Amino acid sequence: MSMLEPIVRIEHVYKDYLLGEQKVQALKDIHFNIEPGVFLAIAGPSGSGKTTLLNLIGCIDTPSSGKIYIHGEDVSGRTPDQLADLRARKIGFIFQTFNLLPVLSAAENVEYPLLHRKDLSSAERRKRVAYFLDVVGLSKYAANRPNQLSGGQRQRVAIARALAIHPAIVLADEPTANLDRQTSKEILFLMKDINRRQGTAFIFSTHDDRVINNARRQIRIEDGEVVTLGKRPSGGKWIFLPDRKPGTPLNNDNDEWFSQSTENSDASMEHSDEDSDAVQKT
Repeated sequence: MSMLEPIVRIEHVYKDYLLGEQKVQALKDIHFNIEPGVFLAIAGPSGSGKTTLLNLIGCIDTPSSGKIYIHGEDVSGRTPDQLADLRARKIGFIFQTFNLLPVLSAAENVEYPLLHRKDLSSAERRKRVAYFLDVVGLSKYAANRPNQLSGGQRQRVAIARALAIHPAIVLADEPTANLDRQTSKEILFLMKDINRRQGTAFIFSTHDDRVINNARRQIRIEDGEVVTLGKRPSGGKWIFLPDRKPGTPLNNDNDEWFSQSTENSDASMEHSDEDSDAVQKT
């Protein structure tokens, strides 16, 4: 089976931070590809580096060394303005705290990231806002402000805002952390449905089993290193690469195995997987 052209390619990425005079290595030799239409969980305990990795993929931060390619473009050495422009056009974000502007209505929050797009007319912006509020089931709440919405409704607004830019990738940092079990289930079902129908790639940073259980790919990180890769066919069980010894890089065979879809794409998955078995790798 031929591999799809990767939507994200990460090549031997390291990320260091200075804590006073001490250098802290947050990520060590990260290397993998992600294909279009994926529904992927970056899993690991708190402090493992998963949010740092999500920020690098989202062009919020830049690597200390190594290369990151988004849609074939090397974004590693871009200026902040160039990264901001790329984010505005290709990457949607969903946050655990929703990050909605409290003084704006639901519709205005969805439209907000589109205001910086000179290529979009006001009519096109309104059309997108109406369409994506309908997709997430909130058309009748368009005029409501965030404090007039439940937690689940606010996360739906955040999803509509992420989708309104027509992104190739949606990045979600702990998207169910502030939601109860039933609401989390509904939000995950919604994102899976969007992934299936529209082919939008979703990449999650999470330690929530409910999110991991719904993924099609899993990258597990511990102490800043990828310790294993996993993939799961529709209706099937997880298949993991064997755990690697610390400091042993992923090779091209591993990378090809992970990137090669078990189906045409993750976006072809069925709803019946929503309550699949737990897959936490310990």
